[in-house]
Amino acid sequence: MSESGNPWVTPATTVPRHQVPPVSAEPSPQPLRSHIRPQPGGVDAPPVALPGRDAQGSARWWWLGCHGGAGVTSLAAAVPGGDDSSRCWPLSKTTRQRVVLVTRSHAAGLQATQWAARQWASGSLPSVELMGLVVVADAPGRLPAPLRDLVRLVSGGVPRTWSVPWIEAWRLGQPADALPREVAKLAKDLTLLTESEIPR
Repeated sequence: MSESGNPWVTPATTVPRHQVPPVSAEPSPQPLRSHIRPQPGGVDAPPVALPGRDAQGSARWWWLGCHGGAGVTSLAAAVPGGDDSSRCWPLSKTTRQRVVLVTRSHAAGLQATQWAARQWASGSLPSVELMGLVVVADAPGRLPAPLRDLVRLVSGGVPRTWSVPWIEAWRLGQPADALPREVAKLAKDLTLLTESEIPR
């Protein structure tokens, strides 16, 4: 049957091949949740807050572990370009400091991350540009439903979220022979997002 005789395909709905946009070989990084930004006076400070310190040097971005054992050391080794902020918000009076929060996917870590996100959202860190959150798996396998729900809740308070699956070598303090594609995607996103100059 010709296309003209097919009631589901008509010339009006047929798109010439030359008009179909090509698939980009370099996909853009994860989109920004543009509605997520500090809200001075609109969000209360959390009961537990991370300390701030003067930023030392000019990192492309800072890894900020929301709790001990979050995975910052492993991420910094696997994804070059960022510096460890030593569990402190990097602050500056002259430049914006790009920060990526890091947490394990267990309940205590996600609670600490929720507090860190609230601290940023309260507007008390005007020099910080929060780029997003990396959730590092705390165990192999699929997250239990309550933790999946908590990850979704916490992710709603940050501009972007990346997930890194369980990597057995990191548990043993060893470099991984092969990193999962999620780590490569994180590295690519952060590189693209930090190619421009830090906004003043």
